[in-house]
Amino acid sequence: MKILILGTVPNDLLNFRSELIKDIQKKGNEVIASSSELDSNSAIHMKELGITYESIFLNRHGLSLRGDIKTLADLLKLFKKRNPNLVLAHGIKLVIWGGISARIRRIPFFALITGLGFAFQGTSFKRKLLTRLVSFLYRIALKNSKAVIFQNEDNRKIFIDKNIVTPSKTHIVNGSGVDINKFTFTKIPESKLSFLLVSRLLGEKGLREYAEAAKIVKEKFPDVEFKIVGTQDNSLDAISIGEVMSWSKYVDYEGPTNDVRPYIKKCHVYVLPSYHEGLPRSTLEAMSMGRPILTTNASGCKETVDENVNGFLVPIGSSKELAKRMIWFVKNRDEIKSMGEQSRKIVEKRFDVRKVNKEMLKILEIY
Repeated sequence: MKILILGTVPNDLLNFRSELIKDIQKKGNEVIASSSELDSNSAIHMKELGITYESIFLNRHGLSLRGDIKTLADLLKLFKKRNPNLVLAHGIKLVIWGGISARIRRIPFFALITGLGFAFQGTSFKRKLLTRLVSFLYRIALKNSKAVIFQNEDNRKIFIDKNIVTPSKTHIVNGSGVDINKFTFTKIPESKLSFLLVSRLLGEKGLREYAEAAKIVKEKFPDVEFKIVGTQDNSLDAISIGEVMSWSKYVDYEGPTNDVRPYIKKCHVYVLPSYHEGLPRSTLEAMSMGRPILTTNASGCKETVDENVNGFLVPIGSSKELAKRMIWFVKNRDEIKSMGEQSRKIVEKRFDVRKVNKEMLKILEIY
């Protein structure tokens, strides 16, 4: 079979889907991947994986009718050129325009919903209007889909309640999984207590709450360290580098990275104060390496924590509650080791990429 996988950016395909691609190839299938233009490093990795790559025009952020029409046109050309046996897409725009293209070309289509994103958040008039528009487009795109795969129950319920998809088409998998052999368990360091957040620089990832909590904690415990690792973003919710650097008295911004493992290894507690997720890969990676988790009681985030076992949940948007739990770790440092061990056990049981991919292949009917 010839299988086309659509991803939001080449790095996402490589970082989050490479193990799935390998498992698909092991079944004797040809894999074609498509996203925006490849950079030189991604091109090398695609070649190493034995993937045929086709670039398309894709503006991930913002609303541009001209840009979206160009994406649709490129996808229609790609589907005609490659004539795949099935298409798997993730990311709002690729699920929508990929789904519509698949309907037109009559190709079996599978959608992976990795989070609801900016379009489904907020209560302002503009946000509500955007939610209606995106829901309408999803409805069109997913009408003839073979399956719609979610990473948490809350997201699935929203799609069903809004009549975007029928319940019989839906499935849930435990995120994109994590390679537990790559993200190996590491001992808690004996250095200064350090909190880490890995994220794109977006407001709804809770970076501002993280910075405010860090300020509160450092007033009482000045030796505690707070670090952020992540790339800049150009979405409507982006936080500028200037704003991030204004937090430098209490937060160290380490910049972007292609390998988070050295940063996780040096930290004691992993923090993600996000407003919403599908199921955060960065959290799973930290859990796999044996770190306690401090995150929000939000869709996708809450699935990663067994309260008071491997970490804690705090209310969305509350820097004060976040700071209280950070202070708990400062005062109960001897608990960090055992909580990190529990994180690793949870990952091995529920989020091992091999188990997740087995479920994915079953849904995709690849045997």
